[in-house]
Amino acid sequence: MKTNKNIQNFIGCDKEYEEADIVLFGAPYDGTTSYRPGTRFAAKAMRMESSLGFETYSPYQDKDLTQISVFDHGDLVLPYGGPEQILDIISDFTRDVIKDNKIPIMIGGEHLVTLGTIRPIVEKYPDLHIIHFDAHTDLRHEFFDKELSHATVMRRVWDLVGDGKIFQMGIRSGDKTEFEWAKEHLYQNKYNCNDIDYIIEKTKGKPVYVTIDLDVLDPSVFPGTGTPEPGGIDFTTLLNCILKMSELNIVGADINELSPHYDPSGASTAVAIKTLRELLLVL
Repeated sequence: MKTNKNIQNFIGCDKEYEEADIVLFGAPYDGTTSYRPGTRFAAKAMRMESSLGFETYSPYQDKDLTQISVFDHGDLVLPYGGPEQILDIISDFTRDVIKDNKIPIMIGGEHLVTLGTIRPIVEKYPDLHIIHFDAHTDLRHEFFDKELSHATVMRRVWDLVGDGKIFQMGIRSGDKTEFEWAKEHLYQNKYNCNDIDYIIEKTKGKPVYVTIDLDVLDPSVFPGTGTPEPGGIDFTTLLNCILKMSELNIVGADINELSPHYDPSGASTAVAIKTLRELLLVL
C-alpha cells in the first residue's frame, strides 16, 4: 500500500506504516450535513491541539501511546461532490489497511463516513457487530429523498449486517418511525449507557466495529458539534464504556461529528482528543 509520511501526527502516532498495528486516518467530509457544517476540520484540529497540550500517557489505563504502534496517515484527499465517490475512496483505503492485517481508526467527518469503513470490513468479517454511541438514531431509510446521509448511515449499515448486530447507546433523538423500526431490528439503549455490560457480553468473541458520534455527549460537555442534543451522557460515562470494551475483538473504529469552530474555548476538541487517546489504547 502506498502511504505518505504525515507532517503533523496525532500525538504519539508516529510509527512507520510497515511496523504499525493500527492505522489512523482522517475523512474530512460533511457534504450531507443538514444543520451546521464543519466536521471536515476535526482531524486537523485534533492533530494540532494534541501535540500542544496533551500527554501520550493515560492514567486511566496506565498505558502510553508511545508503547503501541500507530501510523497516522493524515487526511484522505476527498473531492467535492456526491457522497458515493467519497465513500468509495474511504472504502478503498480501508480495504488496503485490513488487507495488511492492520486495524483502521478513522476521524470523521460527519457520520456518513462510517459507511465507507464498514463496507470493506464486513466483507472480511461477515459476522461483524456494531457498537454505536450517538444522540441520534440515524435510522431513516431516506432523508430529503436521499438514501446516503448522516441521518441514514446506520440504516445503510443494517443493510450490510442485518438484524441483531447493531447496539445503539445514548440515543435520545429521531423520528418516531425510526424508534419503532429499531424495536424489530436492533438493540437500543436509550438516553444513557446503562446496558454497556449486557452489550459487552453479547458482542464478546465477535468481530466488533465501534463508532462514536461525539454528540452522544451532553452539549454542556461537548458543544462543538453540528447537531447538539440536550440530555446526553458525561465524559466519564463514555470513558468507562471505552475501558470496558478492552474485552472485545475490535477490528475497526471511528469517532466523528466534532466541529471545532462551534466551541472557541477548545474544550470540545480536547474531549475528542482524549476520547481518541483512550480508544487507541484500548486496542
